[in-house]
Amino acid sequence: MARLSVLIADGNPVVRAGLAAILCTAEDLDVIAQAADGREALSLTRRYAPDVILLDVRMPGVDGISALPHLVQLAPVLMLTYSREAEIICEALSLGAGGYLVHGEFTTDDLLRAVRDAPLGRPHFTPTAASALLAELRASSHPQRGVAQSSERMHNSVVFGLSSREVEIMDLIASGMSNQRIAAACFISEKTVKNHINRIFAKLQSATRSEAIARWLGTARPGVTGHG
Repeated sequence: MARLSVLIADGNPVVRAGLAAILCTAEDLDVIAQAADGREALSLTRRYAPDVILLDVRMPGVDGISALPHLVQLAPVLMLTYSREAEIICEALSLGAGGYLVHGEFTTDDLLRAVRDAPLGRPHFTPTAASALLAELRASSHPQRGVAQSSERMHNSVVFGLSSREVEIMDLIASGMSNQRIAAACFISEKTVKNHINRIFAKLQSATRSEAIARWLGTARPGVTGHG
């Protein structure tokens, strides 16, 4: 049987040790690295090229959701977490996670099966994640709102002439992220974030963060002077 290498990314060292102990009971699985946050997970993934990544959502520094889009480009990612919020589950899956397991909802055999199936593209979900996915699928039968928001976002990027990176950063600004969090999410320095923001503000003809957000979200238009 071919052996699979696994990287565990979890902010809790006790959880990491417990998962490693479980995985090491399987003759076909090797835990080759452990990471305490998303940035370390990305660095170790590039160094060791694991077959599967087990990724927690909430971690100090760069969290799992922020690291996920970068990690899925390098290896299959299986979310393994206590986070059970439907929004987080759906976001993780939309960003490329190959399954979502909530602690307390799976057995050792379930975990081993999910890890073995991840490189084969076979997703596994515990009940909470499956329910969230089902609710999202049902909601997608009424897609008008989501389509309208996506269309408005694309329209704004063209109108204001923002690059794809600037669009990404503007979306993070609009979500309320600080420069520090944006830097962590995008794996760039705060100085680079500030440079991007200066260019974005110039293109949006905005002097403040709130004014830029208002124009980006469509509540103001170029040429309309904001106050405050």
